[in-house]
Amino acid sequence: MSINLFDLTGKVALITGGVHGLGMAMAKGIGQAGAKIVVNERSSKEKVEDAVAEYKSVGIEAYGYIFDVTDEQEVKAAIEKIEAEVGPIDILVNNAGIIKRIPMVDMEVDDFEAVIKVDLVGPFIVSKNVVKGMIKRGGGKIINICSMMSELGRDSVSAYAAAKGGLKMLTKNMATEWAKFNVQTNGIGPGYFATSQTEPIRVNGHPFNDFIISRTPAGRWGDPEDLAGAAIFLSSKASDFVNGHVLYVDGGILATIGKPSNE
Repeated sequence: MSINLFDLTGKVALITGGVHGLGMAMAKGIGQAGAKIVVNERSSKEKVEDAVAEYKSVGIEAYGYIFDVTDEQEVKAAIEKIEAEVGPIDILVNNAGIIKRIPMVDMEVDDFEAVIKVDLVGPFIVSKNVVKGMIKRGGGKIINICSMMSELGRDSVSAYAAAKGGLKMLTKNMATEWAKFNVQTNGIGPGYFATSQTEPIRVNGHPFNDFIISRTPAGRWGDPEDLAGAAIFLSSKASDFVNGHVLYVDGGILATIGKPSNE
């Protein structure tokens, strides 16, 4: 009998911050592969309810919870509630994150620390509490949402780059410590995607739009759905011997110093 390596039927996946954008795109992919989807938001009940409704509208069984990924007591309580009400968490996607675009010389320490806390400390807190159940049950999947800023610097995103660079190394260390328990920990590094946030700078003639098109060998912005395959792969049996890897979904940006010419 053949086995569908990508079938997630019966699995429960927690996607932090999966109420919109790229997090929702990845969660939809995981849900359409058969998993029950659980998403969270820090404070907005309305955002959670709207997201759950969106998932259900495309046939995905979904649940929403409110908790702050940087508050360990809230995280512990939420995990207990999720596992009691929905089921044991088989897949964790650490997607919740923030960015503050401020030049370093102008950035307050509080702003720098706020980004580090959400984007790096948050995945540590959620993972260490979810993985305990995974270890007891004999395995699981953890996916940390990294970034091209895990590899490259860019003006005005020092805190974000520091956090995402740290998250890449935290991913490797999670893999090092938890692989022996059949827990695979990997990352996804999205490139530049066409979302509502990037819409104002994606118009033809905008300098940044032209830069991304010229810098990307694929010659386009990513579609959020382009992330679904990577998320499904790293959530499934197909990745059972993949550990400590960051899969960059960037149209080839990190592979080259510039878009190849047509000559």
